Amino acid sequence: MPKPQSKPKTKPARSPRPVETADSRLLNGGTLILALFLTVFVLLPLGAIFLRSLYDRNDTFVGLANFATFLGTPALSASIGNSLSVALVSTVITVILAFLFAFSITRTGMAGKGWFKAVAQIPILAPSLLPAISLVYLFGNKGMLRDVMMGHSVYGPIGIVLGEVFYCFPHAVMILVVALSTADARLYEAAESLGAGPWRRFWTITLPGARYGLISAIFVVFTLVVTDFGIPKVIGGNYNVLATDVYKQVIGQQNFGMGAVIGMVLLLPALLAFVADWLGQRRQMALLSARSVPYVPPKSVWGDRLALGYCLLIAALLVGMLGVSAYASLVKFWPYNLSLTLANYDFEQFDPAGWGSYANSLRLAAWTAVAGTAVIFTGAYLVERSAALPALKLTVRLLAIVPLAVPGMVLGLAYIFFFNAPWNPLNGLYNTLAILVLSTLVHFYTVGHLTAATALKQLDPEFESVSASLKVPVWKTFGRVTVPLCLPAILDIGIYLFVNAMTTVSAVVFLYSPDTKPAAVAVLHMDDAGETAGAAAMAMMIVYTSIAVRVLHAGLGAWLGRRSQRWRAR
Repeated sequence: MPKPQSKPKTKPARSPRPVETADSRLLNGGTLILALFLTVFVLLPLGAIFLRSLYDRNDTFVGLANFATFLGTPALSASIGNSLSVALVSTVITVILAFLFAFSITRTGMAGKGWFKAVAQIPILAPSLLPAISLVYLFGNKGMLRDVMMGHSVYGPIGIVLGEVFYCFPHAVMILVVALSTADARLYEAAESLGAGPWRRFWTITLPGARYGLISAIFVVFTLVVTDFGIPKVIGGNYNVLATDVYKQVIGQQNFGMGAVIGMVLLLPALLAFVADWLGQRRQMALLSARSVPYVPPKSVWGDRLALGYCLLIAALLVGMLGVSAYASLVKFWPYNLSLTLANYDFEQFDPAGWGSYANSLRLAAWTAVAGTAVIFTGAYLVERSAALPALKLTVRLLAIVPLAVPGMVLGLAYIFFFNAPWNPLNGLYNTLAILVLSTLVHFYTVGHLTAATALKQLDPEFESVSASLKVPVWKTFGRVTVPLCLPAILDIGIYLFVNAMTTVSAVVFLYSPDTKPAAVAVLHMDDAGETAGAAAMAMMIVYTSIAVRVLHAGLGAWLGRRSQRWRAR
C-alpha cells in the first residue's frame, strides 16, 4: 500500500511587528527624555551625596570613617535620638488631634464642615518658620503667655513639638478625611441590629476601616517632623536634631563630608517610613462594593455639639497661631511699644536684599508652577499613554516616586555636590534661579505626578485610538482633548507647586545666591539676626500671597470649569 504523504512542515507564522508611526516615535522619545531628566536631577545627585560622604573635608578618600566619626561624636550622634524623640511625640499628638477633627467632619452631623476643612489647611499656606516665630511671641522669654510654661523653656523639644503639631496637622487631616469618608452603611446597620453600641461599632468597624489611612498619616507626619528644618532652627535652642546638624556642618563649619554623612542618616528614617507606608497600602482592600450603601452620619444633639466645640477649639488655635505672627509684624517694638506700624515691612532695614527676596520668591513660585505643571503632566501622559518598553516605563514610574522619600535638606545638599562639580557640564546652573526652580520641582514632583496619573487613568484610551484612526496627530489630541478633560487636575498641580515654592526653605537654603535669595530664606536670616518682627512680616507676606493665589485659583477654576467641563453636567 502506498504510504500516506505527509504534509509539508510549515513554520509558525510570526506575529507582525507593530508599525512604528510618527506618533509612537514622538511618545517613545518623550518617555526616554523624561527618564533622562529624572536620572540627571534625581538619581545622580543622590549618588553624588553618597560618594561625598566617603571623603573628608580635604577631599581625601576615607571610606566609612566619616560615619564612624559621626557615631563616635556624642554631640552629633545624640541628634539621632533627639530627632526620633520629637518625631514620635509629635506624630502621636498630631494624629490623635487630626483623627478627632476628621471624625467630626465625616462622621457627625455638625454644621460648618466645609469651613472647618478650609481652616485646617491654614498651616500649608505658611513656611514652617512661622509657627516657631509665633511660639516665641507666645511662650518665649518675653512672650504673652510665658507664665503658662511654669518655668520650662519653649526653646527646645517642647517648642519643636508644638510647632511641628501645627505644621503637620493639615497633612494628617487630609489623609484621614479621605480614609473616614468611605464607609458602608450596611455594616453599621448590621452591628446596630446585633446590639452593638456606639463604642463597639467604633472599635470594630470605624477604626479597622480607617487603619490604612491612619498608617499613612503616621508615616507622613513622622517623615515631615524628622526632615523639617525651619521649626528646630528657630525655636530648637541647643537641642540638636539631624536637620539642623546638616545646616551647621555645611554652612557653619564648611565640613561637606560630615554634612553628607548626616544627610545620608537623615535619608534613612524617611526612606523606611516611605517603604513601610507603601507596603501597608499594597495590603489595603476595597471597602466599598457595587452593592454598598453610602453612610449618612446620624444626628446626635450632644455628639454634634461636642464635635462642633472641638473643631471650634482647633480652628481657634490654628487661626490664633497665624494671628500672633500677623500682630507681631505690626508692632513697633515688642513688648515695650505695642503701637501698630508698617515699619516692619520695610525689609531693607533688616536684610540687604529688602523686597528683592519677596520678588525672587514670586519668580521662583511662578516658574515652578508653570514649567513644573507642564513637565509633570506631560511626563505622566507619556508614562500612561505611550507604548514604550515596559522596562523603561517602570523605571520612569520608580524615579517619579523617589523624590517623595528624599528630604529637602538632603536634596539641596545633593545638588551642591552634583551641580557644583567642575566636571559637570550643567555646572552653569549653579547659583542661578534655574537650579532653585529645578530643585523645587523635583522636591514636590511625586505628588503632582500621582495627581496627573490618577486623572489620566480616568480617561478611556479610546480617545487616542479614535484620533489615530482619523489620522489626527497625538499632540493635537493631547492639546484639544486630554488637557481640557484634565484641567481641574492641572490647576491643582499648579497651585500645589506655587504654594510649596513660596513656603519651602529646606532644599533652597543651600542653593541660593545673593541675587536669588527667596523670601523663606530671608525669614531665616532675619530671625538669626534677632530681627524677629521683620521675619514675622516677611512670613506673613508669604501667607498673604498664598491666600491670594488660592482665591485666584478657586475663581479661575470655576470659570474654566464652566467653559471646559460642561460635558460633566446633565
